[in-house]
Amino acid sequence: MISKNCRQCQTIFIINDKDQIFYEKISPTFHGKKYFILHPTMCPDCRQQRRLAFRNERRLYHRKCDLTGKQVISLYSPDKPYKVYEQKEWWGDQWDPLSFGRDFDFKRHFFEQFQELLLAVPRANIYSKNNTNSDYTTNCDRIKNCYLSVDIANSEGIYYGKWVLNSKDCLEMYEDIYCELDYENLYSDGNYQCVYTLLSDHCSDCQFLYDCKGCKYCFMCFGLRNKEYCIENKQVSKEDYDDFFKKIRIGSYEQYRKCVEIYENMIKKIPRKANILTNCENCTGDFQYNCKNVKDSYDIISSEDVKYAYDASNIKDSMDVYEPAFNCELQYESYACNRGVNIIGCAVSYDISDSYYCDICHNSANLFGCVGLKHKRYCILNKQYSREEYEELIPKIIEHMKKTGEWGEFFPIQLSPFAYNESVAEEYFPLQKEEVLERGWKWQEEEKVSQQCIGSKTHIPDHIDDADESICGKILFCEVTGKLYKIIPQEFQFYKKMGIPIPRRCPDQRYKERMERRNPRKLWSRICMKCQAAISTSYAPDRQEIVYCENCYLKEVY
Repeated sequence: MISKNCRQCQTIFIINDKDQIFYEKISPTFHGKKYFILHPTMCPDCRQQRRLAFRNERRLYHRKCDLTGKQVISLYSPDKPYKVYEQKEWWGDQWDPLSFGRDFDFKRHFFEQFQELLLAVPRANIYSKNNTNSDYTTNCDRIKNCYLSVDIANSEGIYYGKWVLNSKDCLEMYEDIYCELDYENLYSDGNYQCVYTLLSDHCSDCQFLYDCKGCKYCFMCFGLRNKEYCIENKQVSKEDYDDFFKKIRIGSYEQYRKCVEIYENMIKKIPRKANILTNCENCTGDFQYNCKNVKDSYDIISSEDVKYAYDASNIKDSMDVYEPAFNCELQYESYACNRGVNIIGCAVSYDISDSYYCDICHNSANLFGCVGLKHKRYCILNKQYSREEYEELIPKIIEHMKKTGEWGEFFPIQLSPFAYNESVAEEYFPLQKEEVLERGWKWQEEEKVSQQCIGSKTHIPDHIDDADESICGKILFCEVTGKLYKIIPQEFQFYKKMGIPIPRRCPDQRYKERMERRNPRKLWSRICMKCQAAISTSYAPDRQEIVYCENCYLKEVY
């Protein structure tokens, strides 16, 4: 066991024996010799912050495609010094990423040379793959008719969602699978036509639920199992339920917000389980499902032998990863590398293997320090080599990077294409502008729009029944931030169908409030408030919720 001081925040962190076994396993072998990665120099949180600083999910801009001149929606603001191509052009054959290849210079640091390649090779305006009619989405795979959503896969008609799989016609969702016609659900599986739920699965026609399973026609309930026609955990007749639901009028914005307030106050007073570890074995962290030997990780599905992972699905034998999915294995210090196997320091690269320090590369193998390659093998800094040349040169580069302290480290934040406040790092590790600039990182100023240019504020009817589609042609003002936003026709039709009021808050504010419904990705030591057993939980000791160990919680519910 090794104790180290984080070079960024000075926190002490531990590298244990299992960590060292993984570092040996992930280290590549050339000509029968292992080239061990250097031990991390930063704590897990700072390493995570560094990866997140390379990811922009929610800032979209208008700019021109640098190949065709066509106006496009882009993750990159017009002032960014990168070449940006429209997605279909980036995937096309009108340009050759190998034309930017260059020799490795052993007199210079690798990251310095990689930065020059980042600035030279064109980037796609949006990160997505295999999608239809979903231009305003990022990091999505096999989706159709989706809008302003992130990390959606195998789904259709998802709006303002994040991490939604195998679902259809849902709005304002987070961490949901196999859902349909749902609104404002978090951590749900198999729900149908449900509104504002948390940790509730296989429910239908329900509103304002917490940890309910297999329920139908339930309103403002918690901890129920296989119940029908319940109001505030009390059984009622079908007739009484129908009468109540007509009177509650959640199609009214004022009434809907009152229900949200009542619900949030209600769930503060009920017992909570210390961790959500469902069908898990030997795991620590929170919000894990069907996992084994997953440590210090959050929002993980069907994974095994993983540590320091976040938002991952179907991954094994990996450490320090963010958002890998779909049969990933042996990843280290990577982010958004779907179907990636045996990779170190890679970003937004799908279907790659045996590769190191690559960015936006796809369907490739045996790459080192490459950007934007597709269907390639044995390349270094975008230059093509034979297999023999590649395997002869890579060990020399690794030894050089060991001397410079780069081998095993992720890209420095200074290399990120995005400003810190454009990135997901700002969401989990918020910093003031002065702090960001002091660290030598970038900051993006927001464009100000004068209200005088927009005109007077649009009146939004309180009840959805009183609204018509003309609202889609209006510019609306967020009641919290003052930001401008619009309602698109598909969104309006969803509100009509579901009897949900038109929101008075912009998508960014709604997303922020949705994320505040989750717990932080951190564990504290405290005791069960019923049996006094020691627990490790994502509820900080000073929070007011009632927190139970799993055994006590299950006794309470069942």
